[in-house]
Amino acid sequence: MLKPKSLAILLILASTVGISFGGLIMREIAFGNAWQITFHRNLAFFIAISLILAKSYGLASFGALTAVGKPGIIAGIFLAIANICFIHSLSITSVANTLFTLSAIPFITATIAFFVLKEAISLKTFLIMITAFLGIILMVSEGLQTNQFTGMALAFCTALSFSCFAIILRKYNYLDMIPCLLISSFFVIAITYIVSAGNIFIPIKEIAYCFLWGGVLSGFVNSAFIFATRYLSASEVTLFMLLEFSLGPMWVWLFLNEVVSSQTLAGGAIVIFCVSVNSLLKLKESH
Repeated sequence: MLKPKSLAILLILASTVGISFGGLIMREIAFGNAWQITFHRNLAFFIAISLILAKSYGLASFGALTAVGKPGIIAGIFLAIANICFIHSLSITSVANTLFTLSAIPFITATIAFFVLKEAISLKTFLIMITAFLGIILMVSEGLQTNQFTGMALAFCTALSFSCFAIILRKYNYLDMIPCLLISSFFVIAITYIVSAGNIFIPIKEIAYCFLWGGVLSGFVNSAFIFATRYLSASEVTLFMLLEFSLGPMWVWLFLNEVVSSQTLAGGAIVIFCVSVNSLLKLKESH
């Protein structure tokens, strides 16, 4: 039987691979704008998390929702900001530029965790992160050369907001923070509906894509992420996410021929290598 830490690692890896198809799904949506996509993606997410809470708590679901208190609300707000900025970034720049900018999440998280949570970083993890950071520099420098500043700025806002979300989860890891996902999706649904002035109608096929992305993939990855923060440090759990940011551009390159330069591919290969090494080391340590 798997130990909780091993299970956390395997779940975060599996969910990360699944959510890496998000950029590909985004490119398949031709009619919906960023606000409409965000609305339907989070509506699906809201339904998925509601079902998870209902299965876990039954009639006590409302109690679980209120139990997260102020930390859960703040975490939900940070995740809501990350969600909105993420979709808007994907809508105005390439999948590669967005996801590779998000590769900064483990480094932002580790820095905040060091000062706020006093979480030390092991020498092995530090060396892996530095090596991965070199790959990120290689990838991001390519995007900066193509004048995609606004999209990458939104992606950086996503990274900063998600890092703050991860820190709150780690600090309050004794609480079941699944309900904060419901809070986050509620905020996003309300904001996007207001900004869109109620114009949230898109083709059924595209709604289906949004429900696959938000309900199935995002529901799985966020639940796995919250579970993993109970057994892994903030910097460790976000380091696994680099796999998503490296695989995502590869899918749109393979299936839709969205151009990825050799420089971007080289940087992505470095990041994937670092995540693989880190995963093997953590699995070995957990036994």
